[in-house]
Amino acid sequence: MFTGRGKSLRLFRVSGVDVYVHWSWLFVALWQIENRSHVYSSLTSAAAEYLGLFAILLICAFGKVMATRQVGGRATGVLLWPLGCTTYVSSLPRRGAELWRAAAGPLVNVGLFLVFTALLWLDGIPLTAKSLPAVDDLDRLLRNLWFLNIVVLLFNLLPIYPLDGGRILRTLLWSFLSRARSLYVAVLCGFLATLALGYWALYRESIWIGVLAFYLFLTCRRNWERAKGLVVLERLPQRKELFCPSCHAHPPIGTHWRCQQCGTRIDAFAPPSECPQCKTVFPGTQCQYCQESHPIAAWAAGSPLTS
Repeated sequence: MFTGRGKSLRLFRVSGVDVYVHWSWLFVALWQIENRSHVYSSLTSAAAEYLGLFAILLICAFGKVMATRQVGGRATGVLLWPLGCTTYVSSLPRRGAELWRAAAGPLVNVGLFLVFTALLWLDGIPLTAKSLPAVDDLDRLLRNLWFLNIVVLLFNLLPIYPLDGGRILRTLLWSFLSRARSLYVAVLCGFLATLALGYWALYRESIWIGVLAFYLFLTCRRNWERAKGLVVLERLPQRKELFCPSCHAHPPIGTHWRCQQCGTRIDAFAPPSECPQCKTVFPGTQCQYCQESHPIAAWAAGSPLTS
């Protein structure tokens, strides 16, 4: 049935991770398969190419899942949709942990590149020729997947947050900038890269690249607003004795939360942990940085992480 993750179909569950496919994926798949049918002698091979591309994306996604769990994060789901693959993972508090997760996907692509290259070499299929000699669909499919894997690798390394390249850039900037300002600069670089991608789409007259560029522009715009909000948060007085259990950020001092019952602005950490208007008790609160919720007592047990 279609459920969760924005009207998506749950395909299967592996190691506690639910894999979904968006309803629009099927329609784009049919269009892409028909569009690539001239490359092969049968629609079956064209369908195998499209499914192979998403298999590559899914393998990369599970690489991120494994990396996230290895550094203590949580991963709950993977969503396949027409523009790629989205991994639902928790925020990571340390620069090194975030860098490892961001690099996991591209490293999987590098591993697949070596596998595909070895298979092509063993099969005697050239890698650099623009057109293949008379080969069967299987050999042509193998080289096309080799090429698509390279495209996925290069695309994910674009310095556009939250692509892997943008996350890697943000993590490197985090080494000498603050948590918020590193995101601010990374998103700014993402805007410039998105404009370049849009120009490339016009130059190539590619609707698909144009759609990707537009979507990434909207994503950068959302993260730009988030970065500005985080910069404002960093300037506020903070409770240095408390730390978010997830991202280890200090909570700000002041009425920066709202009561879920009546909407009154409250200071979630000011005693007696209840709304002064409706007296609703809130035993837990949400971090303004990572949006994770934890019991208030857990904040005092945290410890700051810097690397």
